[in-house]
Amino acid sequence: MTDSSKTPPTFRRATPPPGRAPAASAGVNSSGTLRLNKRMAELGLASRREADDWIGRGWVKVNGEIATMGMQVTPDVRIEIAKQAQGQQANQVTILLNKPMGIVSGQAEDGHQSAITLIQPQNRWVEDNARFFFHPKQLQSLVPAGRLDIDSIGLLVLTQDGRVARQLIGEDSVMEKEYLVRVSYTGFIEPDGQPDRLLQINDGDPVSTNVQAIFPAEGLARLRHGLSLDGQTLKPAKVSWQNPEQLRVVLTEGKKRQIRRMCELVGLKVVGLKRVRIGNVMLGNLPVGQWRYLAPHEHF
Repeated sequence: MTDSSKTPPTFRRATPPPGRAPAASAGVNSSGTLRLNKRMAELGLASRREADDWIGRGWVKVNGEIATMGMQVTPDVRIEIAKQAQGQQANQVTILLNKPMGIVSGQAEDGHQSAITLIQPQNRWVEDNARFFFHPKQLQSLVPAGRLDIDSIGLLVLTQDGRVARQLIGEDSVMEKEYLVRVSYTGFIEPDGQPDRLLQINDGDPVSTNVQAIFPAEGLARLRHGLSLDGQTLKPAKVSWQNPEQLRVVLTEGKKRQIRRMCELVGLKVVGLKRVRIGNVMLGNLPVGQWRYLAPHEHF
């Protein structure tokens, strides 16, 4: 059996994944350069940590020369990656979980179970046709790419692939996330510019049926654009009625408990929240508490 660490690396020209053009970086310094690991991450070739690992192993060339740790490059350099790095990356998995209520996305806290504990063979969806076999090594470095509140359910992504994590939760990510939000109407709203004041606009009794019929149109407009949280104006959102008691909400950002807090500002109380889509990947028929692999043909 050959020791791959002693096998001379074979390099190929690195190209960004489909849909990601090799544009000039916005993070260049005054000398017109940036760190190689940052440039590789921008191109979607690897996470910064992964890039540093490859550079340390001698698996990266820049303009035909073996790269060195911490080196600065211009955005137009030619980057080549060894086949060993490609093989390592091909073995990384991304997992889709239908998170149940009462489960935390990240580290276990306050006695609540962590989502990663559900990633076991017995919880794999029987209809998952991805050609992967479960191995405990897949749990190593498997982290949630984003979070879902403990009292919310639906699509949670866990990945070993830094490229996927950056795509979903990177600082420049604009990935759409779609939710179905069951609401009741309290009638207490927060007036514009008066975050410490509540205005009662009905008799104060919560309405949980046919909310759509009594909820003001201006409230829906504010949900779409015009609200602020933590002193920052929120990005525009897509908000529409899915049925008389349920909203469909699509966000491109993810502030803590954002949808619940948005609804409170316009007199709505969230009584159920389910994430059903991230980018192009749907939750579909994946049962609550079960998981499947992201298939090779699927892309966020």
